[in-house]
Amino acid sequence: MDINKIRQDFTMLSSNKKMQGHDLVYFDNAATSLKPKSVLNSIAKYYEEYTSNSHRGDYDLEYEVDVAIDRTRESVARLINCDSDEVVFTSGTTMSLNMVAYAYAMKYLNKEDEIIISEVEHASNILPWYKVREVTGCSIKFVPLDENYKVTKENLLKVISNKTKIVSLAHISNVIGEEIDVKELAKVIHSFGALFVVDGAQSVPHKKIDVKDLDCDFLAFSAHKMLGPTGVGVLYAKKELLEKMDTYQVGGGMNEIFKTNFEVVPHKAPTKFEGGTMNIEGIIAFNEAIKYLENIGLDNIEKRELELKAYAIKKLEELDNVVIYNKHSSSGIITFNIKDVFAQDAATYFNSQGIAVRSGQHCAKLLNDKLGTVATVRASLYFYNTEEEIDKFVEACKHGGDFLNAYF
Repeated sequence: MDINKIRQDFTMLSSNKKMQGHDLVYFDNAATSLKPKSVLNSIAKYYEEYTSNSHRGDYDLEYEVDVAIDRTRESVARLINCDSDEVVFTSGTTMSLNMVAYAYAMKYLNKEDEIIISEVEHASNILPWYKVREVTGCSIKFVPLDENYKVTKENLLKVISNKTKIVSLAHISNVIGEEIDVKELAKVIHSFGALFVVDGAQSVPHKKIDVKDLDCDFLAFSAHKMLGPTGVGVLYAKKELLEKMDTYQVGGGMNEIFKTNFEVVPHKAPTKFEGGTMNIEGIIAFNEAIKYLENIGLDNIEKRELELKAYAIKKLEELDNVVIYNKHSSSGIITFNIKDVFAQDAATYFNSQGIAVRSGQHCAKLLNDKLGTVATVRASLYFYNTEEEIDKFVEACKHGGDFLNAYF
């Protein structure tokens, strides 16, 4: 992997972008990734050369759009090893998880049933289930976490029962960066007759995913965390589950007929979930993002990120003013604090040095008590980051307590 060549593909990395007078060090990839020129060019090409709606016309431009959208759906299917008609385009992971909650869980669950989640989950994988509980009267259980804040088979077996209908967990935590064994957990979950919903927002961009091998029932992820544009996401679901689900939102393009007698016949999945005009340019650009990742290779990307993570942890462990919460997690996420410095204050200092990190509760508010702190700083790496950037970051960590002097 030629990192210098790769960085030339990203304008924000190749144009000497500055932040507070320093060369930009972008370590907030878990929030959103940077975009290569091929992705940006595809958006411009749509608007400049063949702007039109999808599935709405009988002319060449519109047909070109239809083909481009179908091409992206096929690319997603290839990426995660599913059938193309099991790929639903959404606005992102949040919408995808809400779709499962509203279009499946609210239809089939009742007050006798249980949902299992964990305290490490992102809000997008907690609040939809809270709403299902509110509407259906079902129960929610939290699976205990081990000493590394991870969901294990042993702990899942402590709470799962024949009343469990849905287990919904993050493949990789957006705070701790710990990866669960989806395949192993799926076997347990299915043995109890329940369904497994996987939040793949932090896994699909970073490692090879095979939904048939993992045997998850649903997988949700976002384009913008994997080089693509914002406002585009995917819900994968097994075909038989998509057919059982209610429509999530209704309108043009998702129905075969509707009549004055109130009869409505939706299209088959996935079209029945894609009412209204989709984010056309975003979906088209997403295809370019997938092609870029596949060209590098997801295995190579995962290997590179773990190398960067190990390099960073080794350097950080040499400092006596840094508390690291996830030294051994198998992802490019590093969650830490500068001793005796509030997380946002530390992030302000990093900003003054040109380093972009995330601070706060990271939309995972249930995890605060487990970590014993109200907020943390998160540095999240991607394959285009470098050891030199990590060196700058570690040097900034040494002076993280100087936040009051950050802009003087």
